[in-house]
Amino acid sequence: MSNRFEVGYRMCAQDTIDFVKNDIAEVGALVRSLSSRYERIFENLRASFAVELGRADSMVAAAHAGVAIADAAATSFREHMPNQPVIACSASCAACCHLHVKVPPGVAALISDYITANFSVEDRAALRVRLENAAAASRHAADATALRQRCPLLGQDDRCSVYPVRPPSCRAFTSGSVSRCHEVVFGPNTDGGGVTQSAAHFRIYMEATAALETAARNRGIPHHQIELSAALLDQIGPSDQA
Repeated sequence: MSNRFEVGYRMCAQDTIDFVKNDIAEVGALVRSLSSRYERIFENLRASFAVELGRADSMVAAAHAGVAIADAAATSFREHMPNQPVIACSASCAACCHLHVKVPPGVAALISDYITANFSVEDRAALRVRLENAAAASRHAADATALRQRCPLLGQDDRCSVYPVRPPSCRAFTSGSVSRCHEVVFGPNTDGGGVTQSAAHFRIYMEATAALETAARNRGIPHHQIELSAALLDQIGPSDQA
């Protein structure tokens, strides 16, 4: 009697084990398929950048197109992808506006055009002084990336004065913790760590940056990123007061 019970139990248990294993295997196959499709999002994004930036008639137009595509992709990601991280960033929180920023080709010209159209002569003169000071600090720093200085484009209200045309690296920055940002930017940051980013959001803007570098390289012009203040000084030309 006991043996018949044990055999029956083992058969029943094996049915359950097989069911659980098969269920997991099926879902695993789906996850692998979705993972591959997820990566294809970025392959398609990269191809889209290449087409649009390649047919732009100037690097300014390429920068405008690249930023527009990246913004649309980032917004769609947050709207449609599940389990997106909570973002703590908000207006007038300017901790990240004290970090070292470089810009890819076309972006400085895009910002310069915005400044010309929206800043008064007096504001442009004051901005030039701030840009010169910031560029000098970066130029003479042993490690410019470690600098913590207020962005020359940051207004007195702690809002970006060129927000619609801000650089891709600024758009890429996200944080889930204001206190962590302040610790990294303004504190000793003895742990050597940084601020955890929304991975997909960050990746989208890094793809845009790489696409602008490639577009410039294909045009046979300088394609490396340049420190923001120095790049803007090259674009805005001599002082209006000169």
